[in-house]
Amino acid sequence: MNRVAINLAQGCARINRHIYGHFSEHLGRCIYGGFYVGEDSPIPNVKGIRKDVVAALKHIKIPNLRWPGGCFADEYHWKDGIGAKNDRPKMINTHWGGVTEDNSFGTHEFLELCAQLGCEPYICGNVGSGTVQELSQWVEYCNFDGISPMAGLRAKNGRKEPWKVKFWGIGNESWGCGGNMTAEFYADNYRRYATYARKYGDTSLYKIACGASDFNYDWTRVLMEKAGRFMDGLSLHYYTIPNDWAHKGSAIEFTEAEWFNTMRKAARMEELVHKHGAIMDEFDPERRVGLVVDEWGTWYDVEPGTNPGFLYQQNSLRDALVAGINFNIFNNHAERVQMANIAQTINVLQSVILTEGAKMILTPTYHAFDMYKVHQDAVKLPVYIESETAGGIPAVSASASVDSEDRIHVSLINIDPNNEQKMVLELRGVSLKSLTGQILTSEHMQDHNTFDDADKVKLRPFTDAAISRSTVTVNLPPKSVVTVEIIQG
Repeated sequence: MNRVAINLAQGCARINRHIYGHFSEHLGRCIYGGFYVGEDSPIPNVKGIRKDVVAALKHIKIPNLRWPGGCFADEYHWKDGIGAKNDRPKMINTHWGGVTEDNSFGTHEFLELCAQLGCEPYICGNVGSGTVQELSQWVEYCNFDGISPMAGLRAKNGRKEPWKVKFWGIGNESWGCGGNMTAEFYADNYRRYATYARKYGDTSLYKIACGASDFNYDWTRVLMEKAGRFMDGLSLHYYTIPNDWAHKGSAIEFTEAEWFNTMRKAARMEELVHKHGAIMDEFDPERRVGLVVDEWGTWYDVEPGTNPGFLYQQNSLRDALVAGINFNIFNNHAERVQMANIAQTINVLQSVILTEGAKMILTPTYHAFDMYKVHQDAVKLPVYIESETAGGIPAVSASASVDSEDRIHVSLINIDPNNEQKMVLELRGVSLKSLTGQILTSEHMQDHNTFDDADKVKLRPFTDAAISRSTVTVNLPPKSVVTVEIIQG
């Protein structure tokens, strides 16, 4: 028997909707063919941006989109991506496949995409190969409403009004592809670059420093000590890899042992958020600085026959459970985690959408986002879990919240691929009236959606739950994600 205790009187922290953010890099077919097809494409588009993709992402209430990278960000010079497309210089995408980048998708196109999506843009600036002046002018180009060289250049390129971009990343993975810097050297550079990323008008910037990779706690300590008071967010990158970097494993051909290893590694996000957060608490006890997990997700070997530099992988039921595990962790640490971005939105790594020409499919991970969107901006309800084990780790993961209309949502995961888990939810301090739910599961662990069978893994109504006073009994099928909505009596 598994037990989850939830006390409504303890709800306090708000789950920031930006936890459910996305990441789009100039990598493989994420931008070109994914988001952007050009205005002359026969694929239905608005200003070159795919209409089907926009509709799908609006449905899951995408709150923000990070761009242009990733490793690409620290070799991207933004002025190459503005002005007449025929005049934009081409470059080599040295990180991702050595292909030619024609810069036809630049600042204007990205911000148009965000406008169509109704989401906040999150721009990652170039610290690795760029200059302080370059980043400073990019902020001015996007945000200044007045007479200045960059505002004038923006108007010349067809945009008189500023976009008022709030979220700015000051470099990416500066410990690695963003410059191979030491923590001390980057901290000094962060302070320098951030100083010249100015506030214009009423647009206060939310400046995000490059944080640690995985378990590098020393990086977090140095950054918080030397630059914490100058930042609003500190990033964290962690990928769930079933085996190791050299042999990551297949996205759809895997064993039960690999299934459990994937779940075990996904659950380590709890340790990372807790330990990095504890270091941040030492220097920022009021938790003013948000932990920003702006790259997370599964990473497997690329699909056979595809460009290894494009990081194209399929997406199975396993990925949906990994997403749910991460969402539960982020929700449960809402006091510190203020933003997260899955890597990446389309055709790269743990995508929510796959495209093939004019065709588009929604992955199991997309449906996980759809289930969890009810937690956006809701009040976190602390959960206390007693769980059976499966594969040597807890079988059940959970998070809960109450929204502005007093609806309670509880999201539950059963990682056991073979056995049902019976759950008892004890909701203290409230009487319960009715319950509805959704479930994401499938017959086999490896099940996934294809262009020939786009709905093999999809959301279905969940009815195997019963209310008795302030208690809910839930029977969680094997390898499932369930979200229930409870109406108070």
